[in-house]
Amino acid sequence: MQNQPEETNSAISDSRYPLYFRALICFAASGTLLNSISWSSLFTQSALLPLGMAIILLAYIPIAYQISRRAIPENHAEVHRWLSFTDALLVGMAMALSNFSLLPSLLFLTMVQFNALTLGGGRSWFEHNTAMLLGVGVGYLIHRPALVVNADLNISAASLIGVFTYFCCHAFYMFKQISTLKRDNEQLQKEQRIANLASYKLSRYLPKRLWRAVTTGKEKEIVTERKLLTVFFSDIKDFSQLTEEMEAETLTRLLNSYLTEMSRIVAHYGGTIDKFIGDAVMVVFGDDQSKGPKSDALRCVAMALAMRKRVREMMQEWYDQGISHPLQIRMGINTGYCTVGVFGTADHQTYTVMGTHVNLAARLESAAEPGEILISHETWAMIKQTVMCRDKGHITVKGFSTPVKVYSVSDLRKNLGGQQSYLEEHAPGFAMHLDLEKIRNYDKEKVLKALQKAQSQLKSKTII
Repeated sequence: MQNQPEETNSAISDSRYPLYFRALICFAASGTLLNSISWSSLFTQSALLPLGMAIILLAYIPIAYQISRRAIPENHAEVHRWLSFTDALLVGMAMALSNFSLLPSLLFLTMVQFNALTLGGGRSWFEHNTAMLLGVGVGYLIHRPALVVNADLNISAASLIGVFTYFCCHAFYMFKQISTLKRDNEQLQKEQRIANLASYKLSRYLPKRLWRAVTTGKEKEIVTERKLLTVFFSDIKDFSQLTEEMEAETLTRLLNSYLTEMSRIVAHYGGTIDKFIGDAVMVVFGDDQSKGPKSDALRCVAMALAMRKRVREMMQEWYDQGISHPLQIRMGINTGYCTVGVFGTADHQTYTVMGTHVNLAARLESAAEPGEILISHETWAMIKQTVMCRDKGHITVKGFSTPVKVYSVSDLRKNLGGQQSYLEEHAPGFAMHLDLEKIRNYDKEKVLKALQKAQSQLKSKTII
């Protein structure tokens, strides 16, 4: 709102510039005509016609100003076009009535070409030249000038001064316009950077599909629909008890690092974070850029395994930082048709997933043991060829009248057996995480020596 007066003043100033240029052209043309008059024989036709034309040019200035000022905004462009046409017409008549004086004629001709090209390009150039030729024809008919080209410098002085002033003013006007454009362009680039930053920040709070729709102006395309989705829930066991035992700053740092790592894993596997509920995480697969139900379910289970593995690694990192309380997560996954879309009121809306299968995924997460990934039969049917699962039979969950068939995820089949790439063991006073995919060749001997040293010391020590 602070820029509104400045923009209004700039618009008024820009609308007056054509009036200033018209006044300069008319003054130059009338000065040329007055210099061409032989004042000793004032009452002859050859003197009265240029004198009358000079008076018409001077009277035309306020008339054109009133016409332009009173024109309604919708017709302003059309009025300006006809006034410019009249300008060229009067200049053409002045050229003929000044007996085609060499320098004034060349200057006025140049002025018309310059004004036409700067105002409107090819179309304006054609219209202005047509008007100038029409004015020359009218002036020729009423005056019949001699066909001898007049090069009197006295006659040329007025037109030379007027045209010189015109071009100087026009140069100043162009300089001001370019400066304004540069300033506006810098402001636009600054606003664009702010908008891009705001868009990036917005992407962290909205699902990808909704963010793309909002930033591209296609939010009306987001409609409530039924989709076959795989829904994931996880939380930290006994987190409420943990909040009572830990300092607020330590808890905040721990929770933020945990959620950051979980979010990174979700992005890696192509999931969509629906929401964070304290320590709980809800992720959806299949809503945005789905690769098919089986692929969505498999990526979701692989993500859960990666999360479980990363949390176990973070437990050791937290222990080194003085956080001795073991943190274990529970996870539940279910696949089924859900309702996805925008829900809420006119004042507050949210994009989320709802339905019975969403509730079942949340119930499976609550029923899971610490460190366990519990999946439904529907999810198991899609990933059983790739993931090893243990049948846990049927369980009773809140909100469902019949028992639900569930499975506990062990690991990807490729990680089991002789080709197992990840080993993990825990015991009081002992923790081992061995990820063969992350060990480099130049660290292999170092790891082997560490294991041998640990084995030697453990064998030689008498434990009571």
